[in-house]
Amino acid sequence: MRDKQVRMYACGPTVYNYFHIGNARCFVLFDMLRRYLEYRGNKVKFVQNFTDIDDKMIQRATEEGTSVKEVANKYIRAYFADAKGLGIKPATVHPCATENIDAIIAIIETLQAKGHAYVAGNDVYFSTRSFKKYGKLSKIDVDDLESGARIDINDVKKDPIDFALWKGWKEGEPAWDSPWGRGRPGWHIECSAMVDKYLGKTIDIHCGGADLAFPHHENEVAQSEAAFGVPFARFWLHNGYINVDNQKMSKSAGN
Repeated sequence: MRDKQVRMYACGPTVYNYFHIGNARCFVLFDMLRRYLEYRGNKVKFVQNFTDIDDKMIQRATEEGTSVKEVANKYIRAYFADAKGLGIKPATVHPCATENIDAIIAIIETLQAKGHAYVAGNDVYFSTRSFKKYGKLSKIDVDDLESGARIDINDVKKDPIDFALWKGWKEGEPAWDSPWGRGRPGWHIECSAMVDKYLGKTIDIHCGGADLAFPHHENEVAQSEAAFGVPFARFWLHNGYINVDNQKMSKSAGN
């Protein structure tokens, strides 16, 4: 690593529930990597975020009869308690998406000014085909995505493979002021903004679960490199799953 300085980012949990053993494996592995790099004499700035605004957060707040903020606070406290029990060191910074709305808006404005984003209805979308290297991380051909591989299809997007950067306000949802009206950020842009704010435009290591390689990390690469014109991350590390009866352990599967 350059000058023994390592800038490392890991996608943290969406804090709508307690983390399970499969999540813990991810956190433990990246903590081990961080500790090893420090053992080798590197100074590591490690950022692991909390996604505290998301469709799942809104749904859980409705189920619990409380606010999204209260849900986030509850499960962030639980995260730190469980992580401490596992001997996981806190990251250098644990930013929340809702603490960085200004940084998120700034990147979206840059993308729009450079022709990589457009307004449709009350939303702002990333123009996926405008980034010619889309698919380089996950080795996915952009033309294959139109067949419906993990894309959100609606009537307002110019292209089915485009994804949301900003979502217009809906009744009952948290919202923030923006140049496009009140709304909330899309999931992918949150991480791009926090990487840039806390670590810079090019980082050394980006970590996350294998299930995040596409579309989340692919979209991060597209947004950040389209906005800033420099490589996003020098190295990528994706951990595998813990399987139960040959099925990935996950909250949605209930296993």
